Formats: sequence, C-alpha cells, structure tokens
Amino acid sequence: MSAIDLTRPHNLPLAEAKTKVQHVADQIAAKFDVDCAWDGDMLNFSHSGVDGHITVDAKSVHVFAELGFMLSMMKGPIEDAIGRYLDDEFS
Repeated sequence: MSAIDLTRPHNLPLAEAKTKVQHVADQIAAKFDVDCAWDGDMLNFSHSGVDGHITVDAKSVHVFAELGFMLSMMKGPIEDAIGRYLDDEFS
C-alpha cells in the first residue's frame, strides 16, 4: 500500500480550523467520491481503495491516507490535489 501523509500548521481557533477541514473534506469527497464522518477532532474518510483521516489540533492539520493498489498509481496527483486544498484553506 502507498500512503499520503501531509501536515499544515495553522494559527486558528480549533472550531474554525475544523470548519476549514470540513470544506477540504467536502472538496475531496466531491472529487474522489469518499465518505466522511467526524469522530471528535478527527475526520475519517473511506472508499474502495482508500482509508484515512484528517486530524485537527490547536497548531496543525494532519492528513493521512492509505491508498490501495489501483489508487497508489495515482498517488502523485491525489496528493497534489489534497495539498492544494489544504494550502487554499490554511495559508
């Protein structure tokens, strides 16, 4: 399996950071057809071929996703898209 592991710092209140993460998750869900659900400060997502989470804390946002065989061949474009979404919200 191939993994995506991205972290972005932030200086936002936790509630605002979570709102921005939800916006990122909405974009990811629309583009990659994944299901998302919050569990505390962690947004879990999954779909055939991908499982992961986005964790929000007081200082950073961390995205971790494990890609199955078929999606691992597209790791670069997927990682770039997620990175752009994070940069748009947290830079």
